[in-house]
Order: sequence, then structure tokens, then C-alpha cells
Amino acid sequence: MSIPDPAPDPRFRIRLDYGDGVVLGPGKAELMEGIARTGSIAAAGRDMGMSYKRAWQLVEALNTMFRAPLVVSSRGGAKGGGAALTEEGRQVLAAYRDLEASAKSASFHALEALRALRDGDMSEGK
Repeated sequence: MSIPDPAPDPRFRIRLDYGDGVVLGPGKAELMEGIARTGSIAAAGRDMGMSYKRAWQLVEALNTMFRAPLVVSSRGGAKGGGAALTEEGRQVLAAYRDLEASAKSASFHALEALRALRDGDMSEGK
């Protein structure tokens, strides 16, 4: 008789819905981190398995969500193009990640209770 693997930890994901379809969530945050890391919208999207077009759509959405753009880009040329987070972009990303960490920490006991209810032999009584 094998012991079943414990239930995996749930993914804790925060989505901020500002209404009118304006949402800041884990995908946009990950894209922003990728842009900061790679200096490229295309490369950040590729790292996420996202099309170039979709990455640009998300950047355009990010740039209209707040009072100032979050990502700046430059076209190619002799030195090539690139992208970077603006100061506002860095602030928004940091605030979002802080919110995620705070929510996860505040929810620790509830998450542990849910995990305990999932652990064990799931076939009993079913």
C-alpha cells in the first residue's frame, strides 16, 4: 500500500479588479518582472510562453491603468530597441508583490486548515 502524496499547496493569486475590465494580476506582474530582467517586451513574453502581440497588448493595458506609463520602450535601430519599467512601474510592481506577500502571510492559518482538509487518503468515504 503506497502512501498518497500530500495535496500540493494552493496557488495564492491576487487579482485587483478596478472595474471596466481594468485588472492587475499575476500575469501582468510577471510580465513587468520579465521586462525589468530582460529589457525587452518580446523576450519577457517569450519567457512566459506568450505571443509578441499579447505581450504588447498587456503593456498597453498597463500603461493606461495608472496616471503615468509603467513601461517605456524604444524602437530598434543601430543599438537595437528595448523596454524598461518606469519609476511608477517599479513602484506598482513592488506594491503588488507586497500586497501578495501580506495577504499570503495573513491567510497562513486558513491555508493550513484547507491543506489539512485535503491531506490524507481522498478515496475514503467517496
